[in-house]
Amino acid sequence: MSEHEHCCQKESAGLALRAATSADAALLCDFVRELAEFEGLVHECGITPEAVTENLLGPRRCAAAIIAEFEGRPAGFAVYYRTFSTFAAKPGIFLEDLYVRPDFRKRGIGRALLVAVAQIAHGRSSGRLEWTALKWNEKALKLYDAVGAKRMEEWMLLRMGPEAIAQLAGPDAPLSHEGCRCGGKGPHHG
Repeated sequence: MSEHEHCCQKESAGLALRAATSADAALLCDFVRELAEFEGLVHECGITPEAVTENLLGPRRCAAAIIAEFEGRPAGFAVYYRTFSTFAAKPGIFLEDLYVRPDFRKRGIGRALLVAVAQIAHGRSSGRLEWTALKWNEKALKLYDAVGAKRMEEWMLLRMGPEAIAQLAGPDAPLSHEGCRCGGKGPHHG
């Protein structure tokens, strides 16, 4: 059993946390779409079960997910991945998303998911556990403050999408086929 599976096989008072499996691809898509709607970002959401299977649940995954079930019903999820801090010279964990469905909120599920990710980070001797939160999401910020998270007000999140990345890389930049099972021969390599 992997450390991810070990940390996530927990049950208490109707709540069960488990590592996501390939059978959860459609469920994770539903969760992510609900999160996008909650955050007003549906226009940015292009998730598909195929992409989830390949990048989150498959043998070459670059992230992992935890599913929360309450009384046998899907209640929420967390997605995280490894990072590295040059200052700490240690690996870390970035919590990409944490979401609990509205009908299941105020039951400690968000906190339980956060604790599960913290246990994974601790088990890996991580130098940092980091995530972002929307400034208007006061309920989430209250939880994060309560667990001892420090707001990094002096840091600004910056992002580039695929078009900006391609423009910065330049027209002669080769496409990497590293990590791709098709070896660069699939239609997604254009």
